[in-house]
Amino acid sequence: MFKRQDRNVARKKRHLRVRKKVYGTAARPRLNVFRSLKHIYAQIIDDDRGITLVAASSLDPSIREGNGSCGNKETARKVGLLLGKKAMEKGIKQVVFDRGGYLYHGRVKELAEGAREAGLEF
Repeated sequence: MFKRQDRNVARKKRHLRVRKKVYGTAARPRLNVFRSLKHIYAQIIDDDRGITLVAASSLDPSIREGNGSCGNKETARKVGLLLGKKAMEKGIKQVVFDRGGYLYHGRVKELAEGAREAGLEF
């Protein structure tokens, strides 16, 4: 079986391969996802200027309170909703989705669906 380090090395290679094609501009920034064992993080990035426009994670107090675990699909959807809400407040409606080398499944999929529910288009 693969060790955790080997899987992460493979994920990073996939992410670099995808990043050659996925690029965020001011008109259509990049929604990036990072998943750890305990938490999930998402940020909307303008790659032209190299700045983060909006960020949300399962560490946010509004999401963290009342949850037993922060590393599940329910929490990932809440993070997506929060990120989408913050993005809409800043006037961001369209993004390109960068899944970070992860499969579009489970927590990553729930985060994306939550962001779409909040009004983001990708």
